[in-house]
Amino acid sequence: MKFFNWQMIRLVLMLALVVFLYSFASHRNESRKLAKSVVIFVGEDHLFVKSETVNKLLIENKRDVKTIAKVEVDLNKLEKTINNQEMIQRSEVFVTVDGILKAKIKQKIPIARVFDENGSFYIDYEGNVMPLSNLNTARVLLVFGGINNENRKDLSDLFRTIYDDDFLKKNIIGAQVLPNGALVLKNRNFDYEIEFGKTINVKKKFKNYKAFFQKAVLDSSLYKYKKVNLMFTQQVVCTK
Repeated sequence: MKFFNWQMIRLVLMLALVVFLYSFASHRNESRKLAKSVVIFVGEDHLFVKSETVNKLLIENKRDVKTIAKVEVDLNKLEKTINNQEMIQRSEVFVTVDGILKAKIKQKIPIARVFDENGSFYIDYEGNVMPLSNLNTARVLLVFGGINNENRKDLSDLFRTIYDDDFLKKNIIGAQVLPNGALVLKNRNFDYEIEFGKTINVKKKFKNYKAFFQKAVLDSSLYKYKKVNLMFTQQVVCTK
């Protein structure tokens, strides 16, 4: 019985020591100041927001990151603050073991630039409005005409289809949104207009256009046309 009690006392003491050391180490670690902050951009090479802008959000406009204790850092709050930035799609904020506050940033991806009566802005890959940047200008589809909450989803789907297709992305450089909702597309190297019509049967229309282009480019007939009509899904109608 005495042996049993002695063993139990030793076990309790060892457990208490471990808890004390862990608590002491945790408290000491949390009370340490941050060493520095680092902003890492992933994905797109062209930056539309400065790392300094993100860094200010990270340190909440404090002059020196080294004045911030680890325990003061609210990672969820920082992520929400950064994600509210107009150029940023999402972020991941964390503190490393050696006290570095890191933020991994994925920017929004512009897929079209819209020009309307109110000015100019981007449509991003998710179909949301994205402001222009002073750092870079994205080389994307140029869109003229009204885009609103009613047609933005369908138009964004079409812009995304063009952006994701290597041929369409290189060939189609502009789009005019007509008052009736129909589209006229502009190509890069030839004088003809592409009468696309409404945003229906999009994949079928583009499939027809690709087949037409690959055939017509062989005999140089593309130079003869003024209009290429894709509104009839069973055929492509060309006008000289």
